[in-house]
Formats: sequence, C-alpha cells, structure tokens
Amino acid sequence: MPDTLLFAMEAALNGLTAGVMYALVALGFVLIFKASGIFNFSQGVMALFAALTLVGLQTGQIPFSHLINAIFGTRMHHFGWTLPTVVAIAGTVVVMVIFAWAVERFIFRHLVNQEPIILFMATIGLAYFLEGFGDIMWGAEVKRLDVGLPQGMSGPVDDLTFAWFGYGFYMDRLEIWAALIASLLVISLVLFSQYTKQGRALRAVADDHQAALSVGISLRFIWVLVWSLAGIVALVAGMMWGAKSGVQFSLSLIALKALPVLILGGFTSIPGAIVGGLIIGVGEKLFDFFMQPIVGGATENWFAYMLALAFLLFRPQGLFGEKIIERV
Repeated sequence: MPDTLLFAMEAALNGLTAGVMYALVALGFVLIFKASGIFNFSQGVMALFAALTLVGLQTGQIPFSHLINAIFGTRMHHFGWTLPTVVAIAGTVVVMVIFAWAVERFIFRHLVNQEPIILFMATIGLAYFLEGFGDIMWGAEVKRLDVGLPQGMSGPVDDLTFAWFGYGFYMDRLEIWAALIASLLVISLVLFSQYTKQGRALRAVADDHQAALSVGISLRFIWVLVWSLAGIVALVAGMMWGAKSGVQFSLSLIALKALPVLILGGFTSIPGAIVGGLIIGVGEKLFDFFMQPIVGGATENWFAYMLALAFLLFRPQGLFGEKIIERV
C-alpha cells in the first residue's frame, strides 16, 4: 500500500477521535437550543469552570483563597486533604446543577418572552461573569488535571495496524478513551431523551412551548434540567480537554470549535452534532495532510470555518436541522 495512503488513513483515524471531542462540546449547545431556543455563548466557559472546580476539589483547594488572603492577610490555600477523582467529579456535578438553578432563577426567569437576541446577549454576559467568577474562586494559574486516563501512544493500535499494513499508526490513548467516554455520554443522552418521562417532556418543550405548558409541563423545571445536562456535558468536555492540554483560561475557546459542527449538523439535532463533529475532525486532518506541502500547514485553525461557510450556501439548516418552511 502506498505510503501516502497509509499516512492519510492515520490522519483520518486521528481526525475521528478529535471529531468526537468537538461533538462533545457541540452537544451542550444543542441541548439548550432545543429546549429554549437560546444559543448559549457561555458553553465553553462552563467547560472551563467545571474543569477548574474539579481540579480544586481534587487538590483540596480553598475556594476564594486569593480573595480571603488579600482581605484578612492570611496565607491559606489548601485544606490539607485531597479527594478521590470519583468524589470530586460527583461534587462538580452538584456544583453545575446549582449553577443551572441559579441561571434559571436569577437570569432567564426574568427574560421570559424576550427576543432571542436579548437571551443571546444574556449568555454573553453570563460567559464573562462565569470566567471572572472562576478566576476569583480558583485562581488564574494553569492547572494540571489528572482523572486517571492513560496517556501516550496506544500500543494495541500500533501493533494491529502494523500487522495489517506494515506501518504502525500513532494514536494517543487519551484521545481514544475520550472518544469512548463521549460516545457513552451521547448514547446515554439519546436513551434519556427517548425513554424517560423527563426526556419526553424535554422533546415536547423543544417542539412547542405553548403545547407543553397546556399539558402541565413546567418550563422552569425543563430549563433547570437542560442547563444541568449541559453542565454535565461541559464537565466531561472540560475533563477531556483539560487532561489533554491543562486547565487554563484558553480552554473556554473550545466553544468556537463547536460552531462549524453546529452549522454542519444542525442546531437542534444530537445525531447532527455527532456527524458534524466527525466531518470536521476528519476533514481538517485530511485537508492539513494534503495541503501541507502546498501552503506549509497550519490549516486546521481555519478549515472548519471555511467548510461551514461553504455549507451555509447550500443547506443553512444543517444536515439534520429542521427545515424552514415559510408560507407567503
């Protein structure tokens, strides 16, 4: 088999795992947009805040320690104990549920029936508030996140591909595990949406708010539920990306990678987020591989947006988005 084809297959395989990571970020957007019609600009910052909280609980860091020390002249930073990863994750889930309740109680309850642009601006304000709040609560320094996932080259993939093709593919074990965890999360969300009472209520609200209200479904409960689910998705995304590149404030920019995914898959489709993520992941890896000799590489940063822009010209609602039908 020609070397160029083997290298392209390796790039495509790595693109699949990267695409699942992109889809994971896009899922948070889809969940909130389906239930409320709100494009949640703060989803990336939610992933950052969840990762910061997880590290803080793991290491036993005192929340707001920098503020407390500045006011009272103390030098306290840690409680002196650490928490197991599972306990820290459970504690972070509780924090994200409390955050979801606070968002509904203090922000969106007061913006019912407002124009979508107002709700969108509210999420922008929420993003900047949460970023500053996370800085004050846990500090701005880069943190190492270790959730027990293996890292480094995958030996089984290398051995298997060498046996098949005579060339061992390089794949990071962390990305493989991240793809598996993201896949399980997606399957869980689909099962929750299809086979639980709360999931059916969520789909009813997504279809028609007024009809859902008429049969006794509480929009406030649904909004808290969907923001909680988006918070859990943000936690998983923050864990995966934080374990890969460290927990730092640039982590909030991963939300920008979700935009092309949403445009391709559709803003209201969970399967669309998965398919869109895989297309973007594989596409950017292959495009960079084939165009690197021509333009010198560094195309991954803009290829996804160019693909999304071209896609908008032919199918603005996305592959799985709801078709827009207007009667004149």
